[in-house]
This record gives sequence, C-alpha cells and structure tokens, in this order.
Amino acid sequence: MTFPESTTAVVHIDLRTGAAALTTTQAVRDRVAEQLGRAGLPEPDHPLLLVTDTPAGLTGHQLQYELLSNYRAVGDTRILVLLVGSSPGSYAGGEEAYGPDRRLVRPATLRASTIGLVWAGDLRSARTALERPEPDDPASLAVLVDLLSVPDVFVRVLEDLGGLPDSVAAPGVQLLEQDLPPEVRDRAWRDALSRFAGEDGGGASPVALPPAARLPEPLGALVSGREGRPHGHRQPNGPADLAHRTCAESLDRVDDDLVALRALPGLLSPARREALESDLDQARGYLDEFRALVERALQGSGSGAAAEAAARLGALGLRVPPAESAGERVGEGLRELARTLLDEGLALRSVAQHFTALAGRVEPVPGTALLHRLDDHSEEAVHRGSATEYAAPPRTPAAPLVLAGAAGALGGLWQGALLPLALVVPVVFVAVAVWGARRLRTGRRTARWTVGPRVAAVAGAVAGAAAAYATAPPAWLGMTGLLAGLGLTAEAVRRLWRGVATSWAAGRGTTALRTALDGLDALLAELVREHWAAEERLYCADAARSVAGMLRATAAAADAQAVPEPAAPAGASASGPYGDEDWLSAPSALEDPGAETAHDGADDGDWAAAYTWESGPSGDRDDPYAAPAPDPVPDNPFATPAPKAASADAAPWEETAARTPRWLDREIGEGGPDLVATLAGDLRATVMVAMKPYWGAVERGQAGALAVRRTEERVRDVLSDARHHLWHNGVLAPPRHPAEHRARTSAAGLLGTDSLRVAELMGRDTDGQAVVQLSSPEQGSLLSRDPEAARWIRFAPRTLQGEVETAWHKSGSPPPDGALWTSSGRYAGLIRLTPLRMGVVDTVLPRQSRGGSTRPDHPDDTDHTDGARGTYSSAGTETGGDEGW
Repeated sequence: MTFPESTTAVVHIDLRTGAAALTTTQAVRDRVAEQLGRAGLPEPDHPLLLVTDTPAGLTGHQLQYELLSNYRAVGDTRILVLLVGSSPGSYAGGEEAYGPDRRLVRPATLRASTIGLVWAGDLRSARTALERPEPDDPASLAVLVDLLSVPDVFVRVLEDLGGLPDSVAAPGVQLLEQDLPPEVRDRAWRDALSRFAGEDGGGASPVALPPAARLPEPLGALVSGREGRPHGHRQPNGPADLAHRTCAESLDRVDDDLVALRALPGLLSPARREALESDLDQARGYLDEFRALVERALQGSGSGAAAEAAARLGALGLRVPPAESAGERVGEGLRELARTLLDEGLALRSVAQHFTALAGRVEPVPGTALLHRLDDHSEEAVHRGSATEYAAPPRTPAAPLVLAGAAGALGGLWQGALLPLALVVPVVFVAVAVWGARRLRTGRRTARWTVGPRVAAVAGAVAGAAAAYATAPPAWLGMTGLLAGLGLTAEAVRRLWRGVATSWAAGRGTTALRTALDGLDALLAELVREHWAAEERLYCADAARSVAGMLRATAAAADAQAVPEPAAPAGASASGPYGDEDWLSAPSALEDPGAETAHDGADDGDWAAAYTWESGPSGDRDDPYAAPAPDPVPDNPFATPAPKAASADAAPWEETAARTPRWLDREIGEGGPDLVATLAGDLRATVMVAMKPYWGAVERGQAGALAVRRTEERVRDVLSDARHHLWHNGVLAPPRHPAEHRARTSAAGLLGTDSLRVAELMGRDTDGQAVVQLSSPEQGSLLSRDPEAARWIRFAPRTLQGEVETAWHKSGSPPPDGALWTSSGRYAGLIRLTPLRMGVVDTVLPRQSRGGSTRPDHPDDTDHTDGARGTYSSAGTETGGDEGW
C-alpha cells in the first residue's frame, strides 16, 4: 500500500469520551477542521485520522466509524485506530467460558486498505512490580498518541499494518525522548526572537550598502547607472553645449591674457592688463548666460512625467540616456537582497536600514530640489570664494628673497665716494614695487606689493658695503658686482611680478569663473543622471521603503511574541487545558500526567488532557465500553502508594521522571551553543516564506497598505505556528519551512546532548528485550508466535541522521534496513508490530433485527450503537432480518 506524500498534521479523535457528539457528517468535519485550524493548517487532500477507542467500542461506535471512513476528501482518508484495554470477550456460557481478550470483533467498515488497527491491551507503564497503573494509563497513552501523531510514523505504521493479516497488530515500543526543559526552551525562543528582530536604534547609525557589484543585478544596475554614468550629458552643438563652449573659450582667452600679463612686458605696458579685463568681463557675461540655461533646465524638470521632463531637457540640448532594461525584475532583486542579508545573520531592523539606504541611493532627485545649489555658483559666491580683489599676494617664495639679498650684496661692494652706488639695487626694487602696484591699480586702490624683497635688497647692500670697507676691493670689482646684481634684480623682479599678477588676476575672478563654470556643468550632469531611469528608480525606492516598513513591522511582531506573558491570577482557568494563547507555557503531556483536568468531548485538539478523565483507579468512567476497574483490595501489598506532594523546589522534569512509562527514556538537555542561532535562522526562513505573496505584490507594483496589512497577518500567523511547532515537536525537528541551503546543526549544538544513545537504541537486535510489549498477559496468548511475522520500525528525527550514521560507522555496526527518519517529533526508538493469530479477529456485518439474537451461542452479539439493537453476521454471512446501515 503506497500513500502520496503529505505534510498535514495527524488529527486525533477520542471515541472513548467524544463519540456522542459525532453523530453527523458535519460534526465530524467540524471536529477535524477545529484541530487543523488550531494548528494553522488547511484542509488536507489526504487526511490522517488517529482514533483512540476500546475494543468494545469497535462495534459500539459503528456509526462513528461509518462517518469517519466516509470522510470526504480529494484523496484517500487514512485512519489508524489505537485500541486500548481488554476485549470484553465474544461469548461466555455453557461448558466453555471464554474470558476477556479471546476475540477482537471488528465491523466490516474497518476492513478498508486505508485503515489499520493497533491493539495495546496494556500499556505496561509500571517500572516496578509494586506499581499497578491502569492498562490505559493516561501518561503512557499520551506518549503513544504523541508518537503516532508524527505523520511519518503514522504513515509507516499504516503501511506495515497493511502487510499483516487483517491489518491488526499489537505494538511493542522502546523510546528515547530528547528535549529541553520548558523554561530553557521558552528562554531560547525569546532570545531567538530578540536576535531575529534586532535592536531599534532609531536610524541613528547609518549603514553601508554592499558595493554595486555585489548587489543583485537589477539593483546593481540602478545604483551603478546613477552614480557612474559618463559626462556625455550635452548634445553636440546643442544650446547647452554652445553656451558652455562659448564660456569656456572666453575663459581660455582670459588665461592667454593672464600669461601675457605675467611676462615683464606686462609690467611695462598697460595694454595687456586692459585686454585681460575686457575678456574677463566678456566671460562673466557668457557665464551668466550659461547659469540662466542651467536654471531653466532645473525648473523645467521638476514636474510632470519622466518622459515630459526628458523632452524639456532635450529641447535645451541635454541628452538623457535610455533606461534600457535597468528597471526589470526590481522586486526579484529586492527579494534576493533581503534573502542575502538575512542569510548573513543580520537582524530584521538592520536589514530594514539597508533597504532604507538603498532607497536613498537610487531615488531620483527632482531638478527643483537642486535649484538652491545655483547660489553656490552666483557672481557674489564667485567673489566670496575667491581672494579679495586687492588682496596681498601669497607669501613670497624663498627664491626671490635670496635673489634680492644676493643682488643687494653684489651691488654694494663700494667704498668711499662710490658708496652711494650701493643703493642702486635697493632703489630698483623699490621703484619696481611702486610701479607694479600702480600698474595693477583699480580705482583709488593699488595692489599691495610684498616688502620682503625690498628689505632683503637693503640688507644685502649693507652687507656688501661692510665687506668692501673691510677688504677695500678695486673699483672694477665693484662695477662687476653691480652689473651682476642688476641681472639678479631683473630675475627677482620677473618672479615677483609673475606672482603678483597671478594673485591679482585671481582676485579679479579668473580662477573663480572657471570653478563656477565647472560647477554649473557638473550640476547639469547631475540633473541628467537623476533623470536616467527616473521611473524605474522611483519605483525601486518606493518598493525598498515599503519592504523596510514591512521588515520593521515584522520585527515589532517578533518583539510582541518575545514579551513574557503575564502570570494568570490564582484560581483563573483558561479556555481548555492550555488556553487559546498560553499553550507555550503550558505543561507537556509528560510533565503533569496526573493532573485532574476535565475533558471536553468536543476538544480533541488538546488530546494530552483527554486521558486525565479518570480521577483514579476506582474513579467513575464515562465510557460504558471500557473495562471496569477492579475493586480495591484492602491491605493489598501490590497497591500503588499514593503519590507524594511535589516539592516546590523540584523541577517539573524531575518530578515526572519517575512517572514516565518504563519503555520511555528521557534525556534532558540544557541547550547547546547553537540553539538560539538555529532558532533565529528558522525564524528567518519561515518569515521569508510568509512574505512570498508580498514579493509578488512588489513585482506587480501593488505593495500598498493592503499588501502590508495582509503580510503582517501572515507573519503573525507563521510566528505563532513556529511557536506551536517548537513546543509540540521540540527543537530537533526542522520547522515547516526550513532553509534549504543551510544544514541543521547537531543534537549537541541544539540540546547539549549526545546522539550516541539514539544510535545504540536504533541498532539493537530484534530480540525480546529490545522493546516492551504493550499487551496484557491474556492478550499475549493471542499473538503470533512466528518471530519473522513481526514488523520492526526503527526511527529517529531526520536532524540526527548524519550523526547516527556516523556513530554506526565508527562502531562498525551495520546500519539497519529501512530506518525511518522523521521530519518532526522528538522521539527516537523502536516499534514492533506483532500480528494476531489467525481467527482472533472476527469481522462482522451489522444486521438490524426485529427481535433478539439469531445465534443462541452468541447471546452477547447485540448492536452497541445508541438506539437500535441488532445482530452480526460473522465473516459477512447474512442471518436474516432487515439490513441496517
């Protein structure tokens, strides 16, 4: 029997207490829908129904089994019936009296290939011979139901039952449960939520996006296209190009005039200065015209669609490059960027900051927003940015000072009557300074000349005269020194004039005008770059901000999940055993097996509480088909002593360790080093799946408030689902949507435990000591004696597969055949399905009777359904009477 793959949950229905409410098809569908809805699952195509009943209930709940087997679904409805307790016996009387467990009467409704029966006559949960727990001990039954509720185990058990006679078997089990204490698991969950959400820094610390080359292709093209496009923004011979070229040529002429002015003829003749000022005024006019054109371009591109703005820029001679395919697959690129950042371990709020930064880098700036920058290139700003018109020249270089000092010393080698000739060089420096200052005079002000060379010339002349007085050189030597000094004076004057003229021209605005022209042209180029792919970039920026808001809302939802729930006041009770919202902090099925909790027959979702409906060994039962409890025997030495009150200082796991069945071992971990990081990674993968419809809305350009609100609802649902999965399946089982590219860590990393015990348990030999048979002594005689007839199931969580196989390899043990690696659940171990002997299972057809029984040797063959009484025909043989059902 082969079943299709299914990821649905196993729906549990307890007919021992809830059969009275399941008398219609709609009641059954409501019960199934209630459990699936509580688990956050849709209606499955192939439902898995786990039914708990007693052997007598097989015939007593005929109507319910009819309704369950006829459950409408797209595919097959698979039913696994777990029978607990002893059969009441087929008949008793005459010379041969049959006691309980002699036969298992099954209605023909349960003979379908998609239905199997597991008969656990006694859960054998006693750890010592002095204990006398009930055959349907609630704590043990809760574990068994929890195990069979793992979909992989459910399907495998049903498949193996299909190969056994009558699809009926008695189970034997040996389990190992590896999990965390509730407080450790709860703390790890909250820490993972906090790490997943990140801290709210208020956007104070900027983040740096990866380089454009590392961004997904659509986003990288938009970023690099905006920031790195060439300056070919002016159309050749267009209005903008002509205005810029005219101004640039005028400034080139100003540069030529300045070169001529800096030569010595420029000091002697005023014509060169006049030519420079004329060309400078003309350049100012051309620059004003170019500035006006830039202003029109900025004002004309601030409104309207991108195509209209591009047309207006084209009329001014500006060329906006085509966007080509830069805007395609923006939503896909945003999703890939989010996945990349989350895979790197970034928190949601950090990823949101990256998306905000991306929006700022790609968002186009309208031209009107750049108008204020024109003020930086106005005529007033040009003069403010340049030196003062009559500012002193910069500090005199060392060379002119040395030349002036040397010239003064050489020209001062005179003595006696010729001593006045030592003043020739200093006088020349003073005359040149006066003349040059007057040459650069503007209005009433003259340019200031540096004093350093004059002082150096005077100092040099004094030094030369002192040397001549001491050495008394001949006259020809003084004349030679004077001529050499005049030559050095000419070179020093040339250097001084060049510096003064350059400083004066800069003060007049030659350098500032060139800077203003380049700045205006750069502003024009920036305007063109801002209009490249404007619509695509605007869409990308809006979508990035929407994603950032979505991520922040998700982080807020995670923070809300991480807030500890307030403690309930004393005496308050939630709706149901766990309540609707407080199930994370509720005890597990094993933590409080003896709790006295009333069971609502309509609430099979809380199956762990369904087995506490009995208040004690002699308590009243609501199921008329369950085996009656034996009367208490006074002074019975084998009676189970009353449990002592739990110590307030004892941990829940320690309190319940002694009350777990002997076929279950519990290994308690305190959390491994990778626990919080793994849970945070699971949250990232789960949230990405929840946001999948949102990415589709982003790609369609419909990421509005409605899409955000729906995504927030889905995120809250998946966070609750992840919380539910963690509590019911443990941390070893991967979430419903694991990260495909990330291997799950080991049990040591998650629980702080070793998987060696799992490997040893799964590798045990199939002997009588490997499992505990869940059958009563009376039922044991009904089991098949053929050891080859039993079916063995070795299973463990899929997360431990690599570790367990490695342990087998190291120990030299051959891996067992057909090992089952479950996708959920926290159990590992062995299940043995032992078939019953031939003839033990009696399949009957119900016949509605007008009178009593038609078989005198079967006085107890009466219909146990509510209402009508009837007879049964063994093996489907009709015995008369009107057909029922």
